[in-house]
Amino acid sequence: MKNILITGGAGYIGSVLTNFLVNKNYNITVVDKLIYKQKSIEDLIIKKRIKFNNIDVRNKLEIKKLISKNDIIIPLAALVGAPICKRYPKDANSINKESIKLLINCCSKEQKIIFPVTNSGYGIGKKNYVCNEKSPLKPISLYGKTKVEAEKIVLSKDNTICFRLATVFGVSQRMRVDLLVNNFTYVAFTKKYLKLYEPHFRRNYIHIEDVVNAIFFAIKNFEKLKNETYNLGLSEANLTKEDLCKEIQKIIKNFIYEIGYDKEDPDKRDYFVSNNKIERKGFKALRTLSEGIKELVDFYNQNDSVLEDNISKIKL
Repeated sequence: MKNILITGGAGYIGSVLTNFLVNKNYNITVVDKLIYKQKSIEDLIIKKRIKFNNIDVRNKLEIKKLISKNDIIIPLAALVGAPICKRYPKDANSINKESIKLLINCCSKEQKIIFPVTNSGYGIGKKNYVCNEKSPLKPISLYGKTKVEAEKIVLSKDNTICFRLATVFGVSQRMRVDLLVNNFTYVAFTKKYLKLYEPHFRRNYIHIEDVVNAIFFAIKNFEKLKNETYNLGLSEANLTKEDLCKEIQKIIKNFIYEIGYDKEDPDKRDYFVSNNKIERKGFKALRTLSEGIKELVDFYNQNDSVLEDNISKIKL
């Protein structure tokens, strides 16, 4: 039985991954500061199905001790997204990049690292061009820059795998409503109307369960995948923002969107992505956008007050 350390294991992806791997009978240790006061893995903690550590990933002494006890490290702890990184730039650098450098330096040659990052490093792609893993990285936000630098740090070491995640969607025990599909569906469900800016901006998407399945695939097929970076997204979901709105309209029939021209979207990312490399290795994302939107509608219907993260109240 493998021992796995997950930093950020109570986060949006982390809480789904932690539950999944516990149910696969792995010995799981989680590090998470719970900066959102989330209770996403509280049941696992109470029932002692995991080893939980409420410590900062920048704590060298504690992190080094935990790493030494595990075979596989999955670093998810980060300030995720452009807004929170812009608000806390020093913490964004120290958590997203410097803590990864610390982690890498603490790992032995035998230990394995599976590192999910982001495909936002592609920034603004060329028209009629699909980004692959060899495409130039030109991140346009501090978040994107810290993740691109962290990926380089991880790949400088053997026994590592990096996944450049498409924009994730779907329900989690630690829900995020700021992610594009989750957010547009929430607005469509609650307000029935959305003013859409930069409708031509392109993005790739992936269901959160496919992210978890890909990480599990990497655990099982580590030797076949190691020392490489892979784009990870649903190939059928390379869509413009307006395409996304039309997909949501198929589920929420009375949803209306209007294209706005009075201001610009501050998020300038615009690219399509090829996932051929990971698909050739044997993994393909399968959960459709339609399935995810339906799940989100069911979730929002049962949760009357879904609060978006108020980053101004976070204590780091």
